[in-house]
Amino acid sequence: MLEGCQYLIIPLITGWLLDRLAGDPEWMLHPVVIFGKAISFAEKNLNRGRARLLKGSVVSVILISATYFAAKYLLLYSGSLSPVMAAIIVFFSLSGKSLIKEVRLVFKSVGSSIDDGRVQLSRIVGRDTDNLSANQIKKAALETLSENLNDGVIAPLFWYMLLGAAGMLAYKMVNTLDSMIGYKNERYLLFGKLAARIDDMANFIPSRLCAFIMIMVSGKIKKISFLFKYGKCHSSPNSGYPEAALAAILDCRFGGPSSYSGQIIEKPFIGDKDREFNNIDLSKAVRVNIMSELFMLVFISTIIFIICPELS
Repeated sequence: MLEGCQYLIIPLITGWLLDRLAGDPEWMLHPVVIFGKAISFAEKNLNRGRARLLKGSVVSVILISATYFAAKYLLLYSGSLSPVMAAIIVFFSLSGKSLIKEVRLVFKSVGSSIDDGRVQLSRIVGRDTDNLSANQIKKAALETLSENLNDGVIAPLFWYMLLGAAGMLAYKMVNTLDSMIGYKNERYLLFGKLAARIDDMANFIPSRLCAFIMIMVSGKIKKISFLFKYGKCHSSPNSGYPEAALAAILDCRFGGPSSYSGQIIEKPFIGDKDREFNNIDLSKAVRVNIMSELFMLVFISTIIFIICPELS
């Protein structure tokens, strides 16, 4: 731990509670918006001509490092307000409630109109939604719910455990870089290559931890073998594990062909039971997400107490 123990427990719990209560208020300027503007500026001005790999790599390293050290500086020189600043960073770095809210809105919208469901889904996925059926919309929403449980909650908490609030915020920069320039297409293949690799490394342990936690809190321990069978069935080395966990819990099938920018991308199937999805599946998935958050919070708090005997 790079921060004093006295600045770890209270900010962690406070920030998590704020996320559970408020989510991401639309009126509030979120750091990810600032991250996005910085990435977009660099990409538009540097992702051209020669040495795109070098330029993109330098941009990624500078932005991640600047985020970490700026947060460390802020916490170091905030004095008595340091725990408050740390709690705010935790709050901004988590997106558990907002994710659940968005997925619930997808299910609600598609129940009213398939066109409304497609529009609502397009807010949270990168794939084309114009031609998706009602069941495909629900499937995509549940896939996103499982995948982003790691990106939005488990991984940030994991990096908080290792590097404190500054590490947590740096992870959000890593994740934002990957979501903006980490694509394997002509435009981003070179410029975003290192960003994608860093994201893969940053999520390697958290994604697998997330999947195991999901299985444990669901009470379906016997389905651990499902993770080893299907977790690797994804173009990402990490995203398949949380998706496989939820597919095991819901006894369903995720994955399969999807359209991105008009191009069909063949994806392996995760699971083998192709069926219709319903609101019961949504309720189960939401419960697993919330219980996984609580498990990770208790786990991290326990670790902090173990290494900081003065707190016990």
